[in-house]
Amino acid sequence: MSDRTVFFISDGTGITAETMGNSILAQFAIKPRHIRRPFIDSVDKAYQVVREINATGVREGKRPIVFITMANDDVMPILKTCEGKVFDVIQTFVIPLEEEFNMKSNHRVGRFSDPSQDRGYNDRIEAINFALEHDDGQSARSLDTADVVLVGVSRCGKTPTSLYLAMQHGVKAANVPLIPEDFDRGFLPTMLKPYKKKCFGLTIDPQRLSQIRNERRPNSKYASLENCRFEVNQAEAMMRREGIDWLSSTHKSIEEIATTILRDIRPDRLVY
Repeated sequence: MSDRTVFFISDGTGITAETMGNSILAQFAIKPRHIRRPFIDSVDKAYQVVREINATGVREGKRPIVFITMANDDVMPILKTCEGKVFDVIQTFVIPLEEEFNMKSNHRVGRFSDPSQDRGYNDRIEAINFALEHDDGQSARSLDTADVVLVGVSRCGKTPTSLYLAMQHGVKAANVPLIPEDFDRGFLPTMLKPYKKKCFGLTIDPQRLSQIRNERRPNSKYASLENCRFEVNQAEAMMRREGIDWLSSTHKSIEEIATTILRDIRPDRLVY
């Protein structure tokens, strides 16, 4: 089912509306078209979005689904006049919490504080720079400051997981590939020896790995199913010998992988 459109509207980035909306939509076997409309912070912009929502409903013959996170009291009533099915994501929770806490919310939905004064923001920027510098074993410099070092064969998901940990959690994640030379020697890359306790392994189904590698280097030995089976088996055997915890990325999202790593390596980051 793809003949239905879902709008995510906010006076900020719209990330909150999209994240929460997608979590709810995941409960249904549908694949709607997604439209995010961020920074709807004026009456004129609100009317423009209402026209877009209404036109979409006419074109598709079904009213659009509309997830909204909005703090602007002038804009919200206008958006609610649209002919879509509107879900006010924040107010669903804010009003009951105002009653529970016996206080008014600060109406800063979708607004960010000054990044220069935000320690968490600066930690994320530092972690992103660290992940980029230490991607694919490029550098051993300052590995002692890493929160986690991801290891595994090429194209098993180390880089996206490292960047997600940095951007979402401010975790300094390096990643180092396990390559045929490592398997010939029978031990981890030398640069990892002092940091084995920080290592976490990723593995992947060989058939899936072959598909991914063929997109990059079609019909190569690197992408062959036989080679992928060999590398995955060798990597898993090495991680067992070295006592490194690992999981398969084959059927797990980056969010699930990152949460498992945090739970096992930096449980403190799950409490803040």
